[in-house]
This record gives sequence, structure tokens and C-alpha cells, in this order.
Amino acid sequence: MGGSGPQSSALPAVWKTSRRSLSLQRPLIMGILNVTPDSFSDGGLHFDRDRAVETALRMEADGADIIDIGGESTRPGSVAVSWEDECERIIPVIERLAGKLSCAISVDTWKSGVAERAVLAGAEIINDISGFTFDSEMAGVAAAHNAGVVLMHTRGTPETMQQDTGYADLMGEVMSALRHSLLLARDAGISDDRIALDPGIGFGKDVAGNLEVIRRLSELSVFGLPVLVGPSRKSFIGSVLGRTQTDDRLFGTAATVALCVAHGAAILRVHDVRAMRDVADMAHAVITQT
Repeated sequence: MGGSGPQSSALPAVWKTSRRSLSLQRPLIMGILNVTPDSFSDGGLHFDRDRAVETALRMEADGADIIDIGGESTRPGSVAVSWEDECERIIPVIERLAGKLSCAISVDTWKSGVAERAVLAGAEIINDISGFTFDSEMAGVAAAHNAGVVLMHTRGTPETMQQDTGYADLMGEVMSALRHSLLLARDAGISDDRIALDPGIGFGKDVAGNLEVIRRLSELSVFGLPVLVGPSRKSFIGSVLGRTQTDDRLFGTAATVALCVAHGAAILRVHDVRAMRDVADMAHAVITQT
């Protein structure tokens, strides 16, 4: 699919959370803060709470609109942790940041118990890698707290998702799964202006599949909802460029971020906030001719 694809005028002007309305007039940058010992790119780096808080404040200063805080690695092959352990990792960090950050706080979890404690502590967005399919209580929790939500496509759990990455119709299956997640959200009473969709780069997809999702990203405009994409430092970039170290994938990430913006992404979930703020804003300026 050539060109930038359809830039849907039907997209909402804002994405609503439980605490604010985030303007979609330019791409939103979601900074990744993994409070884990084993995440694929920065595992252990922010496991110390003081360092996690410092990093979040720096990401805000670098231009992040949202800080996405997670306490469980979802790298391929990772095993789930208990909701108690996940809460122990992230809730103290969210509580401290809620009084310091002016940007939005998102919680990266698929567990309803973690999500509820997180929103009570100050999170306003729930970023669920399963699109409400792993925990039947999650949609209700999000609805009860008027949280913004990110519904992502995956096939299988992080532990098993890379064991089967073949698709007869990749984008067809991604869109079908997102429709199902969207139905779960709407049935729970979550309004469309609180929902963003994520095609799940790196989740149950091989290198060719990830490249195809980015190339065909504009097809998701049919939903009329903001699209979030998280290509940052992922293994498909390493495979294409021969970069085995995750922190050596900055330029590869930049290329994918620019292309995602050109194909309609409204939210970019990234590690390198300052660099990707510039990349996203420059790509947006080109496609909007400002």
C-alpha cells in the first residue's frame, strides 16, 4: 500500500481519560517505564523506585504526553507474575508520580485487580495487551473508573505468542480481534472517545508480519478511533538491521515511528522520548503541510 494512506477526518479531536482530554491534533508520545527486572529492553533499569520516578519526570520534560507504567514483562517467552507482585512494583511509583507529573499516567497491565489499584493511585489510562480478553473483569473496571483504554491485538500469551506467527490473512485477523475487543468495551459501557486501538507490533507476529502491519496501518482508520503503535527497539528492527543490542535500534525505531505517523498513528509508545518526539512531530508536519 503506497503513500500515506487515508488520513481519516472522522478521527476524534481528543482522546478522553478519567482525568483529562488529550488533544489528537499532533501525535501523542507515550513514554515506556518498565518497573521490572526482566523487560526486553530496559529490564532492571527502573526496578529501583527512585530511579523510576526520576526517569518518568525526565520523560515528561523530554516531551512525553503519557507515561506508561508496567510491572510485568511481556517480552516473548516471559511468564506472568502474580497481581500482588505486579502491584508491589508499580503502585508506589504511580502514587509518587501522581503528585508530580502534569502529563497523563497509563498502567500497562491485563489484570483487573492491578488496573483498579492503579487507577485509584492516579493512573487514568489502562493499556491492556489482551484487548480485554485475558481477564473478564477488566472492561468493567475500566468502565467504572471512566479510564481511557488501549485495546491491543495479540495471539496467545507472551509466554507462547511467538510459537505460531503464521496467518492466512494477517490484517484481517488483527482487525477481527480488535472488533471483538471493541465490542467488549462498548458492552461494558466504555464510550468510543475513551478507546484507542493497537495492532500489537511484536505480539504473535514475525518480522514480515510486523513490517506488514506498519505498511498497512492506515487500514485501521475504518474504526474511526486513534491508533497506538509500539515499535520501539523491538526485535524485528534488530533482525532487519542486524542490531542485536536493543539500545542500538534508535534509528530503526525512528524510521518506523515516522512511517507509522505517515500511515495514521495517533499515539507512539516509545523508550527514547526526546528523539521520537522530534521524529513524530517532523513526520506530522510533512503530512499536514504545516
